[in-house]
Amino acid sequence: MLTAVVVAHNEEEQLDACLSLLGFCDSLVVVLDRCTDGSEEIARQYADQVVTGAWEGPEGPRRHAGLDQVRDGWILEVDADERVTPELAAEILETVSSAPSTAYYIIPYDNYVGARLIRHGWGAYFGVSATARLFRAGMKKWGSERIHPRVHLEGERRYLKGRMVHYVDQDISDMMARLDRYTRARALDLKEGGDIGTLPRNVVRVFSRFYKCYVRRGGWKEGHWGFLIALMAGLYPLLSHLRARLE
Repeated sequence: MLTAVVVAHNEEEQLDACLSLLGFCDSLVVVLDRCTDGSEEIARQYADQVVTGAWEGPEGPRRHAGLDQVRDGWILEVDADERVTPELAAEILETVSSAPSTAYYIIPYDNYVGARLIRHGWGAYFGVSATARLFRAGMKKWGSERIHPRVHLEGERRYLKGRMVHYVDQDISDMMARLDRYTRARALDLKEGGDIGTLPRNVVRVFSRFYKCYVRRGGWKEGHWGFLIALMAGLYPLLSHLRARLE
């Protein structure tokens, strides 16, 4: 049994394209978080189960609103701005037919900004190049943080070769808006946690994170786009710290 779980908030422009590619799964659960557009109408055309509600704040509870509906079998977690290619779908089906129940699988990503594929340089909380999206029911637990919650996974880590297509942003304006959302949410997490860090430490992190994305993760291969992504990854902790302190 393979169930796809999709969580969406006002994603009518993305949802149909996402859900239409999940017909290879045995079941589909869609969680709609405070949707005021046409997302629910689209979801009900495809989903076996639609869960509606309002989960303001931490990411974990709305994720588990979908995951907790699946009591057994395999779960494929997909976001509305992601697409499962036919090649990845075939690999997933082959995998779950013979995989041990103690394993979970990391799926690599092809990240797009507009029509531009940017494969290198993601990370440091400003994008992912691969993440765990295929696992047995009950084996993945999301944390309570608003942004980039910690994830606890049980079992043996394995890897798929097929790549998930991810439409991260439309353009640089979208990237800057996402940086604004991320730092606002992270600042709230820092304040609630009681430790917002220090200015010198977060200034150092600008350079260490830039180096991680641009050099170690190959962002330089993407030219100016790689530089921009590394810059935003570096600014993320510093801006979060300043917002927690000043706002």
